[in-house]
Amino acid sequence: MQQNTALTEGVIWKKMVVFALPILIGNIFQQFYNTFDSWCVGYFIGDQALAAVSSSGSLIFMMIGFFNGVAMGAGVLIARYFGSKDIKAMRLAIHTDVAFGLCAGVLLSVLGVLLTPTILTLMDTPPDVLPLSIEYFRYYFCGTVFSVLYNIFVGILHAVGDSRHPLYYLIFASFVNVGLDLLFVGVLGFGVGSAALATTISQGISALLCFLKLLRVKEAYRLSVKEIRFHLPTFKKILSYGLPSGVQNSVIALANVVVQSNINGFGGEAMAGCGSYSKIEGFAFLPITCFMQALSTFVSQNLGAGKRDRVKKAIRFGLVTAVLLAEFVGVVSYLFAPQLIAIFNDKPAVVDFGVRHMRTICLFYCLLALSHCMAAILRGAGKAKVPMFSMLGCWCVFRVTYITVALQYVNRLETVSSAYPITWALSTVVLGIYILKGNWLSSFEKETKIGKEVTA
Repeated sequence: MQQNTALTEGVIWKKMVVFALPILIGNIFQQFYNTFDSWCVGYFIGDQALAAVSSSGSLIFMMIGFFNGVAMGAGVLIARYFGSKDIKAMRLAIHTDVAFGLCAGVLLSVLGVLLTPTILTLMDTPPDVLPLSIEYFRYYFCGTVFSVLYNIFVGILHAVGDSRHPLYYLIFASFVNVGLDLLFVGVLGFGVGSAALATTISQGISALLCFLKLLRVKEAYRLSVKEIRFHLPTFKKILSYGLPSGVQNSVIALANVVVQSNINGFGGEAMAGCGSYSKIEGFAFLPITCFMQALSTFVSQNLGAGKRDRVKKAIRFGLVTAVLLAEFVGVVSYLFAPQLIAIFNDKPAVVDFGVRHMRTICLFYCLLALSHCMAAILRGAGKAKVPMFSMLGCWCVFRVTYITVALQYVNRLETVSSAYPITWALSTVVLGIYILKGNWLSSFEKETKIGKEVTA
């Protein structure tokens, strides 16, 4: 088994940074080409097209969040087996994971195309934006299978400590997406659906490159087409790790769809302004995302290898670094909010809505970093139910209840916006108390037969 990608040896902070940095750079490129869709349609087509594309995040995440959460559980399991050097169990998990991705991707494509008009109508999408939104989403969901498989393949590579190759493939796909956006929208004038088509093609390319990489590696995690099938005991284990994350993703995304519906109620300019912020927010969250993924993989590999002290040191470094980076980005975002929103649309009303939304939220990114990273630590330790219940209660039930009640008294955009930092603070307190107790780390040591139970 290849050891130069393992996170179980070497200087902890160096290993984490070397692993997290390619994830950060890759996420920047991914967010860049997602953002370029919004800029391109806003610049070449107009405000309504920008609103249609910019409001896409909540709906897309609601549709794919469940399956990506299950795939996340598979990644934790694969990293655990990689750390414990249980090759047989690792290979069963990898091939079951890919089989799941194929089935899930096809199912999502069908459901997305069929349900898009209904969901967008339930979200109170304004009538002048609805046709463009339907067009964009239907083109996007036609290629969801590529998005799901890409996340599956990247999850496998990350689980074994390889964050460099996904970066290379993502950079290439990003340039393809930008080129196709300019060609389809700017030169040929195909409309908003072509921006989604460009994204679908680029996702297909990145998924293909990851697939070819896994087919050609010489290490034990090499993918074999003949072995791609569901191994029931392994799939049950994957579900036990990933189902809580999948449920958490979907229900929180559903709650955010409700939030988006309330934003839609303020009109197309509010949709465009808040949608523009969501693209900026995607960049702002990148330090959080990369350390979240690094922490989950690091914890899982090292617990699999029985290195508990190494896990504790990594947790301290990861949490402090993620919080400092997130808050730095938050301060910069607050100071330059008008300029950043205007990149996508410089219409005064759109900028005003975007800035108000952004400045209510961005100074509290430190709380988001803490919540996400603590959740990642627990998922890496196989305790995914804890962040699931915490975030469902805080980010879903409380968030929706708060907005529903508060808007009755203060019908302003800031009322909706404030729901985010308030619920981040609540989840931070809940997860922090659980982690400080330390029971989750002690209970892990009872799982001494993790691989044998699956492969017997």
